[in-house]
Amino acid sequence: MKKYECTLCGYIYDPESGDPDSGVVPGTPFESLSDDWVCPVCFASKEDFKVLD
Repeated sequence: MKKYECTLCGYIYDPESGDPDSGVVPGTPFESLSDDWVCPVCFASKEDFKVLD
């Protein structure tokens, strides 16, 4: 699974860790996050994330 980086603050979404504070369980791919999920650091939308190489 690919990791994604917030282009505004640099937060890395790692699917292996998920985002437990937002109710996202480990193993959840970025593509499966709800459309209203936001960066837990700066509250940017999913559109503000890019795939990490």
